[in-house]
Amino acid sequence: MKIIKAYFVIEDKIDGNEILKKIEKAGRTCYKSEDKITDESAKKFVAGIIKSGHHSVIEHEKITIRVICDRGVTHEIVRHRIGSYSQESTRYCNYSKDKFGKEITVIEPVFWKTSDPQYGVWKDACEYVEKAYFKLLEMGATPQEARSVLPNSLKTEIIITFNLREWQHYFTVRSSKRAHPQMREVAIPLLEEFKKLIPVIFDDINPEK
Repeated sequence: MKIIKAYFVIEDKIDGNEILKKIEKAGRTCYKSEDKITDESAKKFVAGIIKSGHHSVIEHEKITIRVICDRGVTHEIVRHRIGSYSQESTRYCNYSKDKFGKEITVIEPVFWKTSDPQYGVWKDACEYVEKAYFKLLEMGATPQEARSVLPNSLKTEIIITFNLREWQHYFTVRSSKRAHPQMREVAIPLLEEFKKLIPVIFDDINPEK
């Protein structure tokens, strides 16, 4: 059994300033003020429409992310209605095969230290489940049948595509202190990366650490 930490990969090449220019062009259509577009006008314009609550304009731009996390986290991610998802399937993936290292991979909990007794119980449980999963496969069970015993901590990969408005919503609710710790493990560093790459759009979202 392999234990890893959750992480993300940005699948798109992001040019934040170009994104703002496209949003400005779309937004100015509403006012027929395209003649006011300059090389420097996009940032101020987009900041203004966000402040005014005219968030539909930022829906014109989208970003795709690959998230490697546990299946418990993805159960919450896919509840976001406005999005497209493609996820590693336990129906078809057979973790006894060479390409998976003939082992299951699980995501390390962020809420326990490796020295905590709870961590030891969690690790023992995952190892027991791994043995049960492989035993079922040896007995002739299909991957979609054997997956019944796999844990919430099982590593999965999910491709997520949201428009920028939905990313705003995602970060607002999923980086909050009320969100699950494993979700915040992904959401907070991803938000920080988005803030670096794209001006203005996410500046007002500041989760408590």
